[in-house]
Amino acid sequence: MPLPRRAARAGALLTAAVLALTACGSGDEPAAAAGEGGGDLGELTLQLSWIKNAEFAGEFFADTNGHYTDAGFTSVTMDPGPGAIETLVATEDADFGLSNAVSTAQVIAEEDAPLKIVGTKFQKNPFTILSLADGGNIATPQDLVGKRIGVQAGGNETLFDALLEVNGIDPADVEKVPVEYDPAPLIDGEVDGFLAYLTNESITVQSQGIEVTNLPFADNGLPFVAESVITTDRMIAEEPERVMAFLEAEIRGWQDALADPAEGARLAVEEYGADLQLDMAKELEQSEVQAGLIVTPDVEANGLFTITDELIEQNMATLEAAGIDIAAEDLFDLSLLEQLLEEKPELTELPA
Repeated sequence: MPLPRRAARAGALLTAAVLALTACGSGDEPAAAAGEGGGDLGELTLQLSWIKNAEFAGEFFADTNGHYTDAGFTSVTMDPGPGAIETLVATEDADFGLSNAVSTAQVIAEEDAPLKIVGTKFQKNPFTILSLADGGNIATPQDLVGKRIGVQAGGNETLFDALLEVNGIDPADVEKVPVEYDPAPLIDGEVDGFLAYLTNESITVQSQGIEVTNLPFADNGLPFVAESVITTDRMIAEEPERVMAFLEAEIRGWQDALADPAEGARLAVEEYGADLQLDMAKELEQSEVQAGLIVTPDVEANGLFTITDELIEQNMATLEAAGIDIAAEDLFDLSLLEQLLEEKPELTELPA
């Protein structure tokens, strides 16, 4: 299954949004009907970054348990990815999207897109160089030297080049091999390493009984937030109540998901992704693995979706290494999240 949707560029022209809408499944039926009496915040459209699998367990819980409607939305439509997430949100074809700091920053810097990150699900991004334990066994950045690494075209190349730069590795010392998103070239021995996701390809390869080694970007010089909530500057300025209501529903949904990863996997396999023939064991493992990307000591101290000043600084260093020129205030606006958590401190609680 392909992974690099979040690191791919959103597209050179915002006018591509009309075409992207069809590709991203915008015709899906709303995930929830309006509750009795309805809400006063209207309909909600959320652009997911990927197919409806366990990666969005919190969103599934927020829908199933009525958190979106309790927050005031009459209905929610979750459009599956992959697609031009930033473009769809910038043109307000989606109210909110789930993206990452690199993709969002790139579109803001290059397209002057009116977007901000207002909170994040993943404190640690899931990008990794995946290798076979009895093959390339790439456990440190220096292990990349002399290796053939499968890298997908587009934004993933930018990330891989940045990984080499921050670790002082000469690109001439590593052979970058063009690949698609299926890890078959790694399994077949055509490459020694493969740019992948900890929550996707790594699990898929291990499920075949193959022992793997991971080199996570977040732990090796490229920390940045992912599955981040993005919306427009206009939404923040003119409809702050919708932003805060959405963040509240998201937090409550993810509180539920972290408390019951098995149910999150079931919701993905049997309900929201029922037409995708998802594997229950893989989805359950994904639910458990991604918890480690969501809950960190900072989150335990401050609450879900928060981003510390230190983490923002780390993100900015990553963006600089990737050649993206942007100021922190042009990428992050956490003011509404901070206001929400001040008004409702129970939202900072994590399941026992």
